[in-house]
Amino acid sequence: MTHPRSAPLARLLSRLPAALWLGAGTLVLLPLAGAWVDDPDPLAGLPPANEGAFEGGPTGTEEDAGLENVLQEDELESHSFDMPTGGPPSRLFGAQPFTQRLLLFEEFGLEPLPTSYAPHAPLPAPTSARSGPPGAALDAFLAQPLYPAPTRLANDRDANPWRPAIEAFLGRALVTPPAEGRPPGEGWSHQRWDEFRPQVYFQTAQAGARANGGLRDELQSHGYAVGEFGPGGLYHNTTGLPGFEGTTRGLDVRIHPAMPVQRPESVWTFDGTLPPKLLRARYGDPIVMRHYNALPIDPSANRGFGLHTITTHEHNGHNPAESDGFTNAFFFPGQYYDYRWPMAIAGQDWINRLASDPKCGTPDGQGGIRRLPGDSCEVMSTHWFHDHMLDFTAQNVFKGNAAMMNYYSAIDRGNEAIDDGVNLRLPSGSALDWGNRDYDVNLLVADKAWDRDGQLWFNIFNTDGFLGDRLLTNWQYDPYLEVRARRYRFRILNGCVSRYVKLALVDQRNRPVPFHLVANDGNLMEHSVAFDGTHGTRTGILPMQGIAERYDIVVDFSRFLPGDRLYLVNLLEHKDGRKPERTIPLNDVTSGRYRARERDEDGDGLSDRWIDGDPCVGKFLEFRVRPYAGTDLSMDPAEYVSGRETMIPLNRPSQAELAGAVHRTFTFGRSSGTDSQPWTVQADGGEAHAADPRRVSAAPELGVPSAGGEGHLEIWKIVNGGNGWSHPVHVHFEEGIVLKRGEVDPPEWEKWARKDMYRIGPDPESTASVEMAIRVREFAGTYVEHCHNTQHEDHAMLLRWDAERPGQLLPLPTPIPTWDGVGYVDSAALPTVHTGDGVGPSYGGGGGGSPPAPGSEVLVVTTARYSASNGWRIQGTSTAASGLRVRAHLGSTLAGEIIGRDDIDSDGKWLIRVAGGPAPDGSGRISLESQGGAVLLAVPLTLVP
Repeated sequence: MTHPRSAPLARLLSRLPAALWLGAGTLVLLPLAGAWVDDPDPLAGLPPANEGAFEGGPTGTEEDAGLENVLQEDELESHSFDMPTGGPPSRLFGAQPFTQRLLLFEEFGLEPLPTSYAPHAPLPAPTSARSGPPGAALDAFLAQPLYPAPTRLANDRDANPWRPAIEAFLGRALVTPPAEGRPPGEGWSHQRWDEFRPQVYFQTAQAGARANGGLRDELQSHGYAVGEFGPGGLYHNTTGLPGFEGTTRGLDVRIHPAMPVQRPESVWTFDGTLPPKLLRARYGDPIVMRHYNALPIDPSANRGFGLHTITTHEHNGHNPAESDGFTNAFFFPGQYYDYRWPMAIAGQDWINRLASDPKCGTPDGQGGIRRLPGDSCEVMSTHWFHDHMLDFTAQNVFKGNAAMMNYYSAIDRGNEAIDDGVNLRLPSGSALDWGNRDYDVNLLVADKAWDRDGQLWFNIFNTDGFLGDRLLTNWQYDPYLEVRARRYRFRILNGCVSRYVKLALVDQRNRPVPFHLVANDGNLMEHSVAFDGTHGTRTGILPMQGIAERYDIVVDFSRFLPGDRLYLVNLLEHKDGRKPERTIPLNDVTSGRYRARERDEDGDGLSDRWIDGDPCVGKFLEFRVRPYAGTDLSMDPAEYVSGRETMIPLNRPSQAELAGAVHRTFTFGRSSGTDSQPWTVQADGGEAHAADPRRVSAAPELGVPSAGGEGHLEIWKIVNGGNGWSHPVHVHFEEGIVLKRGEVDPPEWEKWARKDMYRIGPDPESTASVEMAIRVREFAGTYVEHCHNTQHEDHAMLLRWDAERPGQLLPLPTPIPTWDGVGYVDSAALPTVHTGDGVGPSYGGGGGGSPPAPGSEVLVVTTARYSASNGWRIQGTSTAASGLRVRAHLGSTLAGEIIGRDDIDSDGKWLIRVAGGPAPDGSGRISLESQGGAVLLAVPLTLVP
């Protein structure tokens, strides 16, 4: 039966293929001609995929989101140091540096999923189309237990509770608008639901700025009762001001106490409050994040930037596509979206399927380990999640849609006192079984700008990259943090829109302070890297950090006296959003020889532009050392540098895997772009395309495993299109291992790392290309790859790629959300989606660690034994380089199930010991391969009692 449609919706559908309604909130749009399309532009003439987001505005187009910007396009100015981009300097209102305490992240707080679900009042209605719900009502709603229950299929049975207000604003009746914005039907159902049924949840609302009502005080894991968060601890008082002992209640959203409170239309954060939010999560506990959209119904009620439709990307979780935050799976005010994050360790379908690896596990809450299937080499640590709305990611993230997420595992437990041979004992604390944050601090570094009234401001007309002129930490201008005289871990996220940073640590005499890098892009590395002037490093100075890159460092404050002060300093100069300009010498910055100055050109007492430098170069965070009476039980990262102990080994692909891997090339440039969408991505030598979520550019096949039997492996080469631009490229869903950077081996801090961000550009630290190996496993669906200079992303530098299910014959249809529900159109696919542009690495072999060429290694097995009671013992020697890996398979070929693996020691020995594991097959033989290139087939196996 066909449902009646309103005139506005009918106009949209008339520009798309024919449509059918199949049920409440479920609109299916019939296909384009064909499935796999060779036409270079089969999508020409279709309306924007996000057009439904603008209905109800004065023009019904994306222009509505910028109508109330305080500076319109003809009022913008450009200067030699163009920051904030096109606008005047951001006033400080008398705020002085290092006069406010750093706000530490506030935990969302996970709760067990209810065993029963009692109906309660829905999301409170907004007071008008230009506002959200009242703050107290929103807090009361979010404090209630979860209802309705999360389900495998999207909830299109219940209606959007804001329906009356939406209909009043639109001036028409809605057609069964669903409560949940997740696309309906099997294609966007939660994959492997019964296997990863959610166990814990949290709910939050994207909302306009408001005072913190203390909603999450009781959900903090420390309860403001233990460790440094307990009474007498450094962080028991959350602000350093009276009245904030053990609470965030009453905290306004402002950048400094001397500055104006941010208005609800200026800043949109999780819960609408500060401090910024943190999800503390444990592997093995599948999570439902119920994300409500409590933003204004009117798309123009935003102070001229940001869009009221959102989609949330968990960067960079091993999550199924329906919970990855696809750019065109956005949802509307009044709706929610249930993101289900399995918290599974990647590779579980191929490696350690019986959960026999003691390193592959999660804290059990009682000091022990609950083992999990998967590859322990794929355990992750530091993530974040943020908006990914098509064409509006930059504006929404800048406006406050960003939170951080700490993953905890048996290896990275967050308890430095548990010494079980698996836990790395990183600086953290010990009051809780896992996830202590006493000495483990999240730092979100982001440049911001505000208008003459002190309200957050963004230049929506710029396409090159928006730069703010004030570098904030955790949303605060030049704060200080008190630290104990002991080791700390800092998880540093570049949360800027377009700005790269290069951070240094100095003492109060401006001398560089050495430290260790332990994680890159949220992944603990195989070896720590000492930034002490060795191995190509500079003492106390991190590498360039692109947008969305994360660096975890360990700093030892025990070298300093109580009362000493240290500083984080940014050394990287920008002049505009094209690229970083240069690194300013540390001494020039700390001595004041390099210093940006404000200039008032019209004599009105207000600054009009910056001269002589970039105002975001300089000190921006102060550390104040306090006495430490305890015992520092945390690991010494110096024991994990190259040549010593290993943190998390890299599971490098073998030569055979690399030689047989599909190769793809993605070139990021400006070829064939338009004024409004100048940026393009070219796939595999074909035509360069601007972003369209209906176009599939690559389709790795989950059902085609690589030669090593560890899942599907591909090689992706990311290339800069030139013209002096820099691009930090992000690939969703899976981590990669850098094989070559600029055709040579990667630097020390990437050689030992798994990455999800790949900088390309004209500067020496980025290089013109990056080639990396990536495995695609476990989950299928629609993902994206894009430039994380989000102004580039929003102006078309994004492509879609699909992880295809075994036997899949057609590309997945594309969701098209509207106020009335989500429809689908068929997708167009490039002809190279399966083949790429070749097979094997472009450089002819080798890898991130430069293993020897095939045939040069001598691999010897001295013992191959299996006992039903004691498991496997396989050992031998190799002439390959230490750190490379030997893998053992069941049977007479490498196609058999993987038994286990081990790194080659410095003396050439290796030992694979597996308690339990797969039983021998009928051949009575095993086969081995080494990353050094050697292969041994059909090695006889000895069976013992």
